[in-house]
Amino acid sequence: MSSATAENQQALQRIMDMSRMISLAMLALHYYYYCYGAFESWQLTTPWTDKVLEQIIKTSLFSHFYKTKLAALLFLFISLLGAKGKKDEKLSMRSPVLWAFTGLVCFHFSFLPLSLGSGDPFAAAVYMFCCSGGYLTILWGGVRLSRVIRQKISVDIFNADNETFPQQEQLLENPYSINLKARYRHAGRSRESWVNFINPFRGILVVGSPGSGKTYYVIRHIITQHIKKGFAMFLYDFKFDDLTRIAYNTWLNMPESERGAQAFYYVNFDDLSRSHRCNPLDPGSMHDISDAAESARTILMGLNREWIRRQGDFFVESPINFLTAIIWFLKKYQNGTFCTLPHVVELMQTEHAKLFSVLRTQKEIQVLINPFISAFIHHANQQLEGQIASAQISMARLSSPALYYVLSGNDFSLDINNPSEPKIVCMGNNPGKLMTLGAVVSLYISRLIKAVNQKGKQKSSLVFDEFPTVYLNHIDSLIATARQNKVATTLGIQDLSQLRKDYGRELADVVMNITGNIICGQVTGETAKQLSDRFGRINQDRSSLTINRTDTSINRSKQLDAAIPPSRIAALSAGEFVGMCADNPDQPLDLKTFHCTLVNDHQALQRQQASQKPLPVVRQVNPDVIQANYRQIKEDVETIIFSEMERMLSDPELAHLIISR
Repeated sequence: MSSATAENQQALQRIMDMSRMISLAMLALHYYYYCYGAFESWQLTTPWTDKVLEQIIKTSLFSHFYKTKLAALLFLFISLLGAKGKKDEKLSMRSPVLWAFTGLVCFHFSFLPLSLGSGDPFAAAVYMFCCSGGYLTILWGGVRLSRVIRQKISVDIFNADNETFPQQEQLLENPYSINLKARYRHAGRSRESWVNFINPFRGILVVGSPGSGKTYYVIRHIITQHIKKGFAMFLYDFKFDDLTRIAYNTWLNMPESERGAQAFYYVNFDDLSRSHRCNPLDPGSMHDISDAAESARTILMGLNREWIRRQGDFFVESPINFLTAIIWFLKKYQNGTFCTLPHVVELMQTEHAKLFSVLRTQKEIQVLINPFISAFIHHANQQLEGQIASAQISMARLSSPALYYVLSGNDFSLDINNPSEPKIVCMGNNPGKLMTLGAVVSLYISRLIKAVNQKGKQKSSLVFDEFPTVYLNHIDSLIATARQNKVATTLGIQDLSQLRKDYGRELADVVMNITGNIICGQVTGETAKQLSDRFGRINQDRSSLTINRTDTSINRSKQLDAAIPPSRIAALSAGEFVGMCADNPDQPLDLKTFHCTLVNDHQALQRQQASQKPLPVVRQVNPDVIQANYRQIKEDVETIIFSEMERMLSDPELAHLIISR
């Protein structure tokens, strides 16, 4: 086979050489015939060549001036058809074609010097020079044309077009869905699409670095669409009151007959005039001591985030048990009249002997406080301080008149999805007071989730902007079990590493993997890699170019590769998102993965923002009222200790419970 191929190539080369020789011969005869006078004056004629020329004249080859020139040009083109120069991938068609065109023009208009007379040696020399120059220029352009690579491979440097895939272009709605309008590219065209979170109860995880557009393109639409669809809502607004104003004005602009929530409440720890009051330790919501233990764990983990990874340690569990005992004692004392977090903080600071004596009157918590009493009686001060002081020091950070004012009131309850009184609750934070306010907000959220995640309640939406700034114990259980209770959970985070830092690796990975719906802006590192693996692979075209002296080959193949590689996720622009949607059995999604740019009507959003009404003043609050409430709580605790000690001293059956040192 190879020998036959070599013979074919040699035969083709001979044909090309012969065609070129014929072309040159035709051009030489043309010069000799039409410039005969010049050749004669140069004494370049012979009888033999004249006889040959007379025979050729009889064939009518010279019947027209251009006949021999066209014949020479034709054979030249034939010789160039099989030319194979060394390929040059930088060479384009423009340069060879320009050379060939210039040669054709020169070859055609070279007859002009002959107007002076074909017998004039100078005119003939100029004519032959111009014609030969045009001929060689055509030859040069034709040879270079053979070096151009006609089979072009893709010039998509970053492989962007090859990594596109079909996406959901149909709007799929239901009474619970979140629908975001988008635009994506596929097959070299820009197409309209929709991101359809048709089952938000399977959890929505919004990921993206600062400035990627999480709030502007995603979270604000989740808030407005769920309010318009009649959801009760809890909104954690990290940078209060950006999201709260959006929620309030959306709810306010709805007709009262279409509102799913009948009331709107907000908690703000900075401007107390624009804040409702709520007691997260409302005794009516705590049914057994496990509720008190859960509250104690939440508040201490929120104040000491490093304890999250040390759960189970003696010096972590002991403060939790101590705080649990305090909370449950106040829950039982006078039917919970003084069961508030400020009263808990103040009661913890009481002298040990009096505090332990009073706590011993409540039999349900004796098992919790016995280790502390034993250490106190046996003068194990170092152990006792390790058990109690860490809780006292942590809780002392909450001793603030402003915090006491908000936490000791009871304007609303936390059962936001109660069918008889559905409500929207927005809770603010302050980045400058994160370590303190974050723990308080965590307690609110923990108690709220306990009340919300129950059967027979109204559909509700829980939206957490900057979720890692609060501590929510068993968030994985909420996402896994709240679906059947029609609770939609939206978590906003910046990166998986941020979640791991605050919640630990195991819980962060569970949250990342258990969430059914995910939408991600620009992220890098391990987060991008993990999401890329989650989005799967698609068939992509692969091309390779091989160049040698005589031939060029392009090999094309298809290969499974990442649909959205980590490098693509790391380079997303603001407003550009990737992700995956979860579907329903009765509303399946064939195209769940998306890579698109979300479309916002910027002018309409600006008009809405300009027309937004500020949050109304709840009540006029002055420093005197706040200080009076602060002093009252301290007096309440002193009264509790004094009255209980008096009761124990006057009752012989209780006198033995008094501890003295």
